Amino acid sequence: MTDTAAASRPARPARAPKPKGQWKIDGKLQLNHNEEFKAEDDALNVRQRIIDVYSKEGFDSIPSDDLSGRFRWMGLYTQRKQGISGARTSKLEADELQDEYFMLRVRIDGGALSTEQLRVIAGVSTEFARNTADISDRQNVQFHWIRIEDVPEIWRRFDEVGLITTEACGDCPRVVMGSPVAGIAADEIIDPSPAIAEIRERYIGSPEFSNLPRKYKTAFTGHPSLDVVHEINDIAFVGVVHPELGPGYDLWVGGGLSTNPQLASRLGAFVRPEEAVEVWHGVTSVFRDYGYRAQRTRNRLKFLIKDWGAEKFRQVLQDEYLGRALADGPAPEKSPRPGDHIGVFEQKDGRYFIGATTTVGRAGGEVLGKVADLAESVGSHRIRFTPHQGVLILDVDKADVETVVDGLAELGLYARPSSFRRWTMACTGIEFCKLAFVDTKDSATELVAELEKRFAGDAPLETPLSIHLNGCPNSCVRVQTADIGLKGQLLDGDTPGFQVHLGGGLSSSHRDEGGLGRTVRGLRVPTVDLADYVERVIRRYLTDSDQGETFAEWAHRADEEALV
Repeated sequence: MTDTAAASRPARPARAPKPKGQWKIDGKLQLNHNEEFKAEDDALNVRQRIIDVYSKEGFDSIPSDDLSGRFRWMGLYTQRKQGISGARTSKLEADELQDEYFMLRVRIDGGALSTEQLRVIAGVSTEFARNTADISDRQNVQFHWIRIEDVPEIWRRFDEVGLITTEACGDCPRVVMGSPVAGIAADEIIDPSPAIAEIRERYIGSPEFSNLPRKYKTAFTGHPSLDVVHEINDIAFVGVVHPELGPGYDLWVGGGLSTNPQLASRLGAFVRPEEAVEVWHGVTSVFRDYGYRAQRTRNRLKFLIKDWGAEKFRQVLQDEYLGRALADGPAPEKSPRPGDHIGVFEQKDGRYFIGATTTVGRAGGEVLGKVADLAESVGSHRIRFTPHQGVLILDVDKADVETVVDGLAELGLYARPSSFRRWTMACTGIEFCKLAFVDTKDSATELVAELEKRFAGDAPLETPLSIHLNGCPNSCVRVQTADIGLKGQLLDGDTPGFQVHLGGGLSSSHRDEGGLGRTVRGLRVPTVDLADYVERVIRRYLTDSDQGETFAEWAHRADEEALV
């Protein structure tokens, strides 16, 4: 073909871009099965079917779209069938991996409970969940071994004390995380409790936001310790003091981890206390209307933020949803201390709160019932759970502090723990999770005990050193933001082990700023060698680091040979 003939041929029309499933641009296209079943029937409607039909007719009566889809909006996931090895996780279909029992998640907005509510949770655990009750790193409680026949009775008990499981999972607003010391801390900038309560009352269980592109995570804190891991939430409000407008919130959007980790972006916008719920509504609406729905792997808010950038997102929020500009505001100051609240601290009313760590989130109904007893024995009726799998008892008189500290220790909850017990977290792992490849809870518990023994004669670590174990790549316990992040995988086909991430951290762990960990190329540690590896890398840090250098700083500058 001559150049002249080629030049005379008409140009092909540009190929239209594939729709991303943005409602305001593409319309309400059902581009995958998740969008189809959400459009066919609001997932919130499944609650009544559980009560009227499935609890009476049993597990086999539940159709797939409800069982694997809409049940999530009620906090229900089928748990992993016992005895299936991690080597089969990626080879079996979901219905082959699942058991006829459920994980049931209780959403505890702000982590706040009364002792009456805690006692009901304890009773459900012992009567219906084989004494399981794990405290998650989002301030929730998770039961296992729940039968569908028992769910209406569990809900009845929860309803009596104001507990819910509604939208504890699903493509909707998940639990609203809140500072565990909201309203009581002597050094609090602003109390976010009213905003959290209003969001829960007005929007949780509302069809307005029951069909979002994917899960949507919210965090509020008014405490200077930056205690709600705001950098990895879809939307976060962080307490600051504006030089002219006084206390309010700095607004962050688009954080999330999993297989595509991204820390949230500051919009540079200052939110007055009276604007907080409206702004939450606006950002949530942007996500609903412009979020990507075509691919499940790209439909968290972080992908929209990555494409738009913070400036455009703020402009759309202001122009299309708020109808006004938000004031510019300051960034949060560096956290003055770790934000896990473990220890004994004076409240602004002169009484004390006591924070104790679980061992990697494991509690159980028997223990939680005794926590309620202990609190009430000293006149307290308020409990808080933390984003670090910890428990707080509030409103303790000074004379009763040591009684509570000792009583918690007898229950396996420690207000003065070792650094390893304090800063180690683990997800559910292969014991109950259909996505997991390896055990996490027992492995982490054994690791903590072994490290306590091996470092027993050493001076305490000067700065927090977090160790997080996750059973799969989804990062439910934030492996990329731990000092030592351990991501479960199979080595050589069937050997359980972990990929290693080093040097991650968030502002709540007393870092200057949040950062993702460094993946050590080719480093895979079998589970049986975990204690040897972790001891080795910590001792190298203690030997090689400069004065005052944190583990994260050292891990990012160290040669790879020092990290293996």
